[in-house]
This record gives sequence, C-alpha cells and structure tokens, in this order.
Amino acid sequence: MEALKNYHLSEGAKIISPSLPGEKSKILLDLQNNIEGSVVSYPKKMPIALKRAKGSIIEDVDGNQFIDFFGGCGVLNVGHSNEFVLDYVREQQEELVHALDFPTENKILLIQKILNNLPKEIRDDYKVSFGGPTGSDAVEAAIKLAKIKTGRDGIIAFSGGYHGMTSGALAVTSDTFFRKKITSLIPNVHFVPYSYCYRCPFNKNENNCDYDCVKHFEWILETGHSGITLPAAIILEPIQGEGGNIVPKNGFLERIVKIANKHGVLVIFDEIQSGFYRTGTFLEFMNSKAIPDIITFSKGFGGIGFPISGLIYRRDVEAWETAEHIGTFRANQVSIAAARGAFDFIEEHNIEEYTKNIGFYLMDKLNMLASDNPFIGEVRGRGLMIGIEFVKDRNTKVPFPEYLKSFRTECFKRGLLFEVGGHYNNVLRLVPPLITTKDIIDEAIAIMKVSIDVCSKEFTVKNLV
Repeated sequence: MEALKNYHLSEGAKIISPSLPGEKSKILLDLQNNIEGSVVSYPKKMPIALKRAKGSIIEDVDGNQFIDFFGGCGVLNVGHSNEFVLDYVREQQEELVHALDFPTENKILLIQKILNNLPKEIRDDYKVSFGGPTGSDAVEAAIKLAKIKTGRDGIIAFSGGYHGMTSGALAVTSDTFFRKKITSLIPNVHFVPYSYCYRCPFNKNENNCDYDCVKHFEWILETGHSGITLPAAIILEPIQGEGGNIVPKNGFLERIVKIANKHGVLVIFDEIQSGFYRTGTFLEFMNSKAIPDIITFSKGFGGIGFPISGLIYRRDVEAWETAEHIGTFRANQVSIAAARGAFDFIEEHNIEEYTKNIGFYLMDKLNMLASDNPFIGEVRGRGLMIGIEFVKDRNTKVPFPEYLKSFRTECFKRGLLFEVGGHYNNVLRLVPPLITTKDIIDEAIAIMKVSIDVCSKEFTVKNLV
C-alpha cells in the first residue's frame, strides 16, 4: 500500500558507524550499565542507544538506522510515532490526562470501539474493564475475577505460555528461568501441554495426531485421581508468543474450550500479544470458533507504545463489587486516545486486510529462505506474528540456539532487529509493525540471506552432533 510508505523514517536499514555499537551509543550504554539496574536485557543483545523512530525504522544516537522487526515486543502495531495517532494524543493531552475511573467521552468511545469489533453475534454479551498499564496487570485481574466468580482457587495454564512478571502472571508463566530463584508464587497452579505440533510431547505427528494434548486436559478434569482439583479457570494464548510464536492445530482451541465449559471452568484467552490485528483479525480467537469467557488485552492496543491494559469479559462472569479491583493508573486518558487513534487508523487504511496480505508475503519469503537452509526446521505464524525454528537437523529436530544467536548478531550488524524465544531459545520471533511495507520486508530478507550465508559457513565446519 503506497500510502503507508509515508509513515516510515526511511525505506530500509542504513549503518554508517565503522562498528556497532557506535561511539555515542557506547557512552550511553556504559552509563546505563553503571547507574541502571542489572535486569536490563534488550541492550545486552542489541547494543544501541535509541534516538528516534518512525514506522518500522529505528535510528540510534550515531545515526544508524535499523529495520525494527521486534516492534517493541509486539507493541507498535501501527508503527513508531505514527502521526495519525499522535494527533489524537496531542488533542487529549491539552484537555485531560488523568481521570482515575471517572467516565469520559474519550473512554466510552474506546469501550464502544472494542465491543463493536467483536463478532456481531457475541458483542452484546461482553463488557470492558481497564486495569493497570501493563499486560501483567490484566492477567492478575483476570485471575482474580475468575476466582471471585467461581469461588474456586486453582488455575490451569499451558506449557510454553507467557503471561507476565508479577506474582500471579508469573505463576501461570511456564518458563522456569524466571521462576528458578523464587520459592513461592500464588499457589494451586498446574501446567498441561499446549498444541505444539512441531515438538509434540506425545511424540505424534500430523499423520497420527489425535489431539492427545486435549485428551490429557480432559482426563485431568474428569478423573478423581489426577491430583488437580477443579480449577477456577484455564489461561492460554490463542497463539503463544514468547513460547515461540506457536500456532496450535486447527480445532485445538475449540476442543479445549468445550471441555472447560462442560466442567464449569472459566476460559481466559491471553490476547496481549496476539490481539489488536496482529494476526489479521481484531483478536486471534476470532480466527477460530472458540469463545472465551475472559480476554486480556494490552501491548498493541496502545497503537504506538502507549501503556494500556484491561479485560473483555462476558456479562455473566461479572462478579466485582465496587472498588474490589482498583488501580491508580488504569485507563490513562492519553493512552485511551492513542488506542482510539490506532483503531481509526486501522479502519481508514484497512490494516486488517493488509496485515493478512503482507503476512502471506513475508511468510513466502521466509519459506524460500528455509528451502535453502537445512538449519531452519519450521516457519510458522499468522499475519505478522511469525516464528522460525532453528535446528541442527530437520529429522532429529535438535534445537540449534547457537546458530540463531550468531544469526541475530549478523543481522544486527547489517541493520535488522528481532527477538529470540521458544522453549530452547532457538526460535526467531518476528512481530513487526503492521504497517511494514514490501520494500522494507525485501530489505530485511536480503539482510537475512547474507547473514545466513555467513552463519552457515561458520557452522558447517563445526561438529554439530
């Protein structure tokens, strides 16, 4: 789409420093290392200091420009510093910034937009509630609401799931790296396998799969000797993000929801990363026939990086009493205005359809890369939520995080940024702005091709066993 070109700082990467990081970035990185807490992570992997950004292009303090296929960790759905959205922001900043949970036209309009973008047949069945500014806040609220509504305490989560870093959100996050030094989180959380067909925990493949993961979940709820009492809710991502951009098998979500409904267990869909048109529909569950009871949202809803989060939940799940769940910074008026602007931008430019088409275009390019690289085991995704899994051998599927680490470094040197995730840190995760153009994608692919050539030469002479 020609009009989207105007929303980017440039049409591709431009590295002008003799080496990365550049001299100005080195100064700021050193200062950060000295005075900011040691939990800082992204600059350790992508060592630059940022100055400005627009669309899918980031510029560092040294004047180097990078293609951003990281998207602020899936936040910048309509791009960095989108002028269309900033107009809404500026207007709101001059009028009202902080309003607690008092009604404003600004907030009511956003709630109506959220509900009106749900499927027509269910939109009247749902309400919206805002929480603190992060996705973790939304997850905490969803868990609390489910427990209050059911009077039960347990939660079932899924292997590979990521839901946040606060106590409750971390308790339902499966990555043990984040939990190994913490002796206690909220109790009575249990994990079951997700539909990760490339690495099926039941050793099945597409030819003999019989939804064993679903049957295992059903067995847990139906037997009296699973060791797991009937939970208040299950929580899962319709497409797993940090777990490796894993798209479940068709029918998985519907079967899981049906079983949960049968046993009176509430269903929480975490759409924090997969939502707001990331996969080509307003929310990812709309690509299935599965209907959740509670939906968490955040990240992309802020359009260009403004913090906002909340719940969309069925009216018959309503169980809050006045002030039973509060938060000073819930529903910040400027973030709400940014969300409204992002909705209107998406509608005006038909970004829903564009995301589907540009997603197909990127997937085709990546599959062509994979056909020439024996270390790419699988390319998967929907819309602009794509994962590339690297393995030492396509038959054994032994994870190859070393290759991906080297590949990311080579891409970084040439001006391409992306994130790494997956069960073994061997999945390249792509969540670029939804307004990314074909020209930018073509340059990103060109950078990947050169970087693959470098890495493949490096690793073919090593012992990969």
